[in-house]
Amino acid sequence: MKNSNIIIVAGEPYSVFFEIFFKTLKKKKIKNIKKPIILIASKKILYEQMIRLNYSFKINEIFFNEINKIKINNKKINILNVNFNFKKTFDKISSKSNNYINNCCDLAIKIAKEKGAKVLINGPIDKKFFLKKEYPGMTEYFAAKTKKTNQEIMLIYNRNLAVSPITTHLPLKKIFKKISKEKIIFQVRKINQFYKKYLKKKPNIALTGLNPHCETSDKFSEEERILNPAIKKLKKSSIKISGPYPADTIFLKKNYQTYDVIIGMYHDQVLTPFKTLYGFNAINITIGLPFIRITLDHGPNNKMIGKNLSSATSLIEAISFGKKFA
Repeated sequence: MKNSNIIIVAGEPYSVFFEIFFKTLKKKKIKNIKKPIILIASKKILYEQMIRLNYSFKINEIFFNEINKIKINNKKINILNVNFNFKKTFDKISSKSNNYINNCCDLAIKIAKEKGAKVLINGPIDKKFFLKKEYPGMTEYFAAKTKKTNQEIMLIYNRNLAVSPITTHLPLKKIFKKISKEKIIFQVRKINQFYKKYLKKKPNIALTGLNPHCETSDKFSEEERILNPAIKKLKKSSIKISGPYPADTIFLKKNYQTYDVIIGMYHDQVLTPFKTLYGFNAINITIGLPFIRITLDHGPNNKMIGKNLSSATSLIEAISFGKKFA
C-alpha cells in the first residue's frame, strides 16, 4: 500500500537537528503542508532537548502498524520511538549512538518497503563515528542497505541550479579509476529521467572536464578518450548536454545560469563553488534508491548544539521538496 507520509530520520542525537526541526515546524509553509510528517527518533531525547531549547510541541507517538491506518496531521510531532540510552541532554558525538542511528535507518527503510513511503529525509550524521570507513558516505550506506550499490547518484539541488559529482566521497588519488564513459552515461540518463518525471522539465546539463582547462600533457586525455565520447552518445539520445567545460570558468555567473545541472568529475570540484553560491540553501538528493532520499546540505554541527542559533533553511527546503513525491 502506498502512502503519502514524509518519513524523517532524526540522525545523530547530538547534532543541531532537533533544534532546526522545532524551528521548521513553526514555519507557515511547513504548517500548510498536507502530507503527514513522521519523525523516527528517541522520544525521550527529543522531549528533553525541546524543554532545554524552550520550545513547546505536543507529541503524538505512533506505531509501525498504525502508519497506514490512522489519520495523521502535523499539529503535533508524530514520532515513531526508537530507544536511545543517554545520560546528558547535550553531549559530544561518539560511537555510542551508532546502534540507535542504524536502528532508525532500518526502521525507515522498512516503512518504505512494507508501507510504501516514497520520501525519506535524514538529519545530519557524523560519518567519522557512524560509518567507521565502512562506506564512503551516507549515500553509499543507503545504497548498500537497499541493495542498490553502484546505482546511487548524488544530486545537490537548489531550484536555480543543481550539481552532481561522478565520484562522491573518494580520496583524489582514487577518482581516476572510477571515471568511465559508462558511468557518465548512466548518471546523466538517470538525472535526465529524474528531472523529466518529477520536475516536469528537460534539463540543460553541462559536464566539466577532469583536468585543468580540460587539457593534459599526458598521453592519455580523459577529455578525449572518455568525456567526449560519452557526450556524443548522450546527444544521440536527445539529451541536452554539452561540454566538457573547464571547472574554473563554468561557475562564472554568465555561464552557470545557462544550465539546470552541472555534473563534475569529483566531489569538491562542484560542491565547493555550489556552496559558495548558495550556502546551505540546498538539499542533497539520492537518486537510484527504492525511494527518494533527501538529506540536509550540512553536518551535525556539534559545536552549536544547545545554542539555538542554527539555521533551519536546509530542512525546510528538504520537506518542501519532499512533498512533491509523497
